[in-house]
Amino acid sequence: MATVASTSAPLIEKHTIGYVPPEDRHGKVRDLFTLWFGGNIAPLPIVTGALGVQLFHLNLVWGIVAILVGHLVGGVLMALHSAQGPQMGIPQMIQSRAQFGSLGALLVVLIAGVMYIGFFASNIVLAGKSLHGVVDSVPVPVGIVIGAFGSGIIGIIGYRFIHVLNRIGTWVLGIGIVVGFGYIFTHIQTDDFMTRGSFNLSGWLATVSLAALWQIAFAPYVSDYSRYLPADVKVSSTFWTTYLGSALGSSLAFIFGAVAVLATPVGMDTMDAVKLATGSIGPLMLVLFLLSVISHNALNLYGAVLSLITLVQTFAYRWIPTAKSRAVISIIVLLACCFAAVGASKDFIGHFVDMVLVLLVVLVPWTAINLIDFYAIHKGQYDIQSIFQVDGGIYGRYNPQALLAYAIGIAVQIPFMNTPLYVGPVSAHINGADLSWLVGLLVTSPLYFWLANRDTAYRRRMTSGKLASSL
Repeated sequence: MATVASTSAPLIEKHTIGYVPPEDRHGKVRDLFTLWFGGNIAPLPIVTGALGVQLFHLNLVWGIVAILVGHLVGGVLMALHSAQGPQMGIPQMIQSRAQFGSLGALLVVLIAGVMYIGFFASNIVLAGKSLHGVVDSVPVPVGIVIGAFGSGIIGIIGYRFIHVLNRIGTWVLGIGIVVGFGYIFTHIQTDDFMTRGSFNLSGWLATVSLAALWQIAFAPYVSDYSRYLPADVKVSSTFWTTYLGSALGSSLAFIFGAVAVLATPVGMDTMDAVKLATGSIGPLMLVLFLLSVISHNALNLYGAVLSLITLVQTFAYRWIPTAKSRAVISIIVLLACCFAAVGASKDFIGHFVDMVLVLLVVLVPWTAINLIDFYAIHKGQYDIQSIFQVDGGIYGRYNPQALLAYAIGIAVQIPFMNTPLYVGPVSAHINGADLSWLVGLLVTSPLYFWLANRDTAYRRRMTSGKLASSL
């Protein structure tokens, strides 16, 4: 029987981390394409994509190939998480209790919350710089505050408004970036546009990793934006609309950054290069990117707040968080991020990238465990009531199998890491390329599948033995 979904929804979202009942489900699956396409055409992915030619010294062709490979591979994992939303009707982070237990999931929830606070703070720095680039009389700190409060309003209104803005943004930003590409290619300002840089394996692998990790970084909150869809939406439909939107939008933004940097003199800041490369339409591009970063950054605030609510609710299990609770926590996070971003705006982005590289080392094994548990172990069937119980219900406070696989998944990545804190011997041998995420996925996935099935078989044997002895 098809699920009956609501044809309308309140402007301000009333749900926080709770289950979304069938009568409150709304929206269309195609909204996921516009959300992830429009949301990924923004300054931060443009700056990140430029690193392939700036930092890793690839030429244009090999830079584009690396970007596409990374997004196409990483996007698979991201979209598989998205497909969980309509099936479960709850946010991604609280769902982790079903894999790790009510207390076992706390570490991952905390890490996700910290990462998205970092994303939010770095994006308001870019918003401040973009606004200053458009209007010189607006200082960067003032631009940071304006960008933060713009994102805050969107994030507080919530799910429905975020989707509406990105439906509009997809058309505006999609047309804008195509026009931007056209202008750059017809006004190239360098003689070495196609020849600057070259292929080098370590740089190519590093760029692939950056693109893949960009996608994986969405994993802890991607299903938050599909959980309101009717429960009878096909998994394949949710997967493909999310995958195509995110992979296409982020690839365009990454490549745009690389093209702008190569079309301008060496040594320029990426956003300055974008402004110079786009010439007379440069101010318009910066305005579009400013609006984009404000809209997209609402997702980071929204995800961070849901993670914080999940942390608190783990201990205050009788607390029923409301829209008011979400608004208050959003304002607190917003003010704290403004203070941090204004105080460290000059080098905030560099510190942020360093932080994300470290945090993703511990998020990758979570991704593997979550996906294996959902698709291979439980096949999408979970006891929602147990997930919200203080003792974890049938999932318990801790799941030893998941925690063991998680710890091993982190440990095996260490030789392949390249972070500000540590460079592993394998990474050092291949000139700094970070392949830890790939190793973490390849080891954690089969390990957790084996441990989970082994535990299930053991429990069945114990149950059978007890029944036989009672007879």
